[in-house]
Amino acid sequence: MGNLCGKESSDSFAGPGRQLGSSSPPVSGGRAALPNPKPKITGPGRTLSEGARPTGASGGTGDDARRQAAQAAEERAQKAKQVKGKLGTQLAQQRQQTRTDTLGSMSAEEMRRRDQDENAAARDWN
Repeated sequence: MGNLCGKESSDSFAGPGRQLGSSSPPVSGGRAALPNPKPKITGPGRTLSEGARPTGASGGTGDDARRQAAQAAEERAQKAKQVKGKLGTQLAQQRQQTRTDTLGSMSAEEMRRRDQDENAAARDWN
């Protein structure tokens, strides 16, 4: 079977064939090459931030890291609340709407649409 929309490929069975009872052709090499081993890391680790200190016996850096993470999360939340352009103001207005406000506005739009349809039908009738 071939592809209905594609071109015929003449190289599908271009290689020499084998008989059903014969074994598969021998594979050269015998084994796959092993991957390179990972380099061993020696020495102390690197610090990833400026204010981080290496952990000591006091264990006080866990609270400091938690405080820094909370502060960073608060900053991200404040940045997300900032209004950016016309679409940002529209999004902020939509976020401030309650469920009843949203349903009320959708209902009003549907009523206007129905009135317009009725008016169009009355114009077409006359």
